[in-house]
Amino acid sequence: MKSLWTALVASMILWSAGAADARPDTRAMSCAEAQALIQSRHAAVLTTGPNTYDRFVRQFGNECDWPEVPMSVAVPTRDGPCRVYRCEEPVFDFPG
Repeated sequence: MKSLWTALVASMILWSAGAADARPDTRAMSCAEAQALIQSRHAAVLTTGPNTYDRFVRQFGNECDWPEVPMSVAVPTRDGPCRVYRCEEPVFDFPG
């Protein structure tokens, strides 16, 4: 009986660790759902393709480390490309 209990506890721990690793997938969301998720969490790591993921942030917030700023990018969603923000270093193009 003790070994059954140990096996049950071990399987529950492994299952919960696997479930925690799952990332929301933008391809399975509408654009509004993806934007709302990022807004509600302030920052979220989202899957964007079969082997790609990234961290996305609110447009106005302090989720980026200096000198990075929120820059607009497009991610795939159920209803087409969706504009969201991720932290990037700004590129200044001075005329000269």
